[in-house]
Amino acid sequence: MARFDEKNLATALEIISRYPVKKSALIPLLHLAQEQDGYVADDTMEHIAELVEVTPAEVLGTCSFYEMFKREPVGKYVINVCTNISCQIMGGEELLHHAEQKLGIKAGSTTPDGMFTIEDVECIAACTEAPCLQVNYRYFHRLGHDEFDQLVDDLAAGRRTDEIPPHGTLARVRQHIPADRAAGPADPKVNVEPVWLTTHAAPAEGAEG
Repeated sequence: MARFDEKNLATALEIISRYPVKKSALIPLLHLAQEQDGYVADDTMEHIAELVEVTPAEVLGTCSFYEMFKREPVGKYVINVCTNISCQIMGGEELLHHAEQKLGIKAGSTTPDGMFTIEDVECIAACTEAPCLQVNYRYFHRLGHDEFDQLVDDLAAGRRTDEIPPHGTLARVRQHIPADRAAGPADPKVNVEPVWLTTHAAPAEGAEG
């Protein structure tokens, strides 16, 4: 477990500067923590609490609410196999069982080498492409058993790294707004007079306008 390293601390402070209220940066910082370690470590949650000036319990409450944040170490590649109704009809359950046999682990577990974690998940919103799965939240559609085996073999051999980065990486290019181009956050505590738009209905026939 670790706090933000020097590089990610600088990134965290830049992210916080985009928001008028520091707490608003909480979810982006949780993603940054997961990118650093592959999961969200307790020490990092405490560090986030310090940075955005909330309690560690508030950070934990947010982290634990979202399934995408992992609070324990997972594999370099997290495979989410959908077994909801459309995928189930099209062989999702069989694909999950095949994945377990291929990797020698049960859903919810990680291979001893730390390479793969399998998860049995609910709908991942690709029902027309069933059966489907995600690897580190990148979609793979209409997979048969042979295609799954090839995917796993490629990942184990170090192929497809341009397509699927390690778990926790949301994007390869991080947003950066130069200081001279940033508009700056608006202070929500500053009262702004509302602008009311008035409309005038046409007078009824025979009425005086």
